[in-house]
Amino acid sequence: MGETFLQKSSNLVFVFCWLFTASLFLGCADERKKSETSPEENPTPNIILLMADDQGWGDMAYNGHPHLKTPNLDAMAANGAVFERFYSASAVCSPTRGSVMTGRHPLRYGICHANCGHIKPEEITLGEMVKDLGYTTGHFGKWHLGTLTRDIVEANRGGREKFDGDYAPPWDHGFDVSFVTESKVPTWDPMVTPPQSSGDVNGNLIEGEPFNTSYWTGPGKIAKENLEGDDSRVIMDRAIPFIENAAKNDKPFLSIIWFHTPHLPVLAGDDDRAPYADLSEDQQHYYGVLTALDKQVGRLRDKLRELGIAENTVLFYTSDNGPEGKSVTGRTQGLTKGLTGRKRSLNEGGIRVPGIMEWEGKIGLGTKVNIPCFTSDYFPTIANILGVDLKKNNRPYDGVDMLPIVNGEVMRRTEPLAFDFQGQAALIDNEYKIYSDDGGQHFALYNIRNDMSESNNLATVQPEKLNEMVAYWNQWKESQLMSASGKDY
Repeated sequence: MGETFLQKSSNLVFVFCWLFTASLFLGCADERKKSETSPEENPTPNIILLMADDQGWGDMAYNGHPHLKTPNLDAMAANGAVFERFYSASAVCSPTRGSVMTGRHPLRYGICHANCGHIKPEEITLGEMVKDLGYTTGHFGKWHLGTLTRDIVEANRGGREKFDGDYAPPWDHGFDVSFVTESKVPTWDPMVTPPQSSGDVNGNLIEGEPFNTSYWTGPGKIAKENLEGDDSRVIMDRAIPFIENAAKNDKPFLSIIWFHTPHLPVLAGDDDRAPYADLSEDQQHYYGVLTALDKQVGRLRDKLRELGIAENTVLFYTSDNGPEGKSVTGRTQGLTKGLTGRKRSLNEGGIRVPGIMEWEGKIGLGTKVNIPCFTSDYFPTIANILGVDLKKNNRPYDGVDMLPIVNGEVMRRTEPLAFDFQGQAALIDNEYKIYSDDGGQHFALYNIRNDMSESNNLATVQPEKLNEMVAYWNQWKESQLMSASGKDY
């Protein structure tokens, strides 16, 4: 007997419901597939952090330098974002490096100056954070977050009994591969003491003898080969094979590449001095070492394209502080482009540094960022890119995610940048900066957006703004002291 109208209707309703449910399921599955395979949603992009040592804010061709040639850094900047107001978290090297590694102000865990303190085991480093997500990790170049040996007297602290507690190598803090020095080396023939005319202060070292610093690759392991010539090239010769191996094995990677250039002793090879032949010998060497560094940045970017991973790699570039020296003399030729102060100062020239972020397809070409950002922002930025919830770590972070700022989704910074270094204090927000040279007892107020030279103190003109920022700095200082007492652990 044939089906009745009701039976047919019922069957049609059943078929329609089944098809609708199936389409929803397939649609969800398709969306899941898109989220799993789409480059825009890839949860594990490669991360590369590049850092120069003592490079001034004005030491970039793209920033209007009168002599220096940096075509590869210029290309990186044109292909991504340039931060017009990027800051190192401190006015010297080790504390700034600690801020990159943890996202926290270095005084929270005792890194107060160069060769002071170390990364504590209780801190969560970038290496440790990404290893939990399946990343392979490598650190290349300058470490300066603790000593690398207890057994051999070398560098500034290594192998000396009074510094035994500062032993904190990268292989104990989340890094699979290392090629690192404890602190500085010459920028040419890094294991050999250079002529004193290079501007170094090591008068007790004999020219041509070992520099008393080694490249370490693991516990008790010192590199012996390929240590001649330009130091930036020596470093990149180790970083690129690490990246190639990660790509070959389809592993996401974190590669931290911290150059020694242009820290004293400053020496450049003849080829890199050649573009500056009409300038003084000191200028030739200073600009030459930055040209050599720039070549290695170009070599790295070319390799990422050759491997087909450029669009899935986030690159950051900055310096650990402003230029060395009290002025532009000798081999300390670094420029601040009119900013007050240099290395060791919390004035703008000591902490405003080059800042570039490149991520092909994710950051618009030629992006200019005028909102202040700093090295403590790297950690939360990377955490948010990778979907890591930092709240679970139950400790204060001093940085914020920069990506919404870079992409124009956030127009004002909500968390000011706080500084405390060697009796100086500062706080920077969107338009204003307060600065103290007496440990935070008295502050000057500047509209830093309009007054980069910090020449017009507005403290008596805008007392309410001054008091608001001083109150914030004091609140931050209280939090920092709580951290220093071990309350975060």
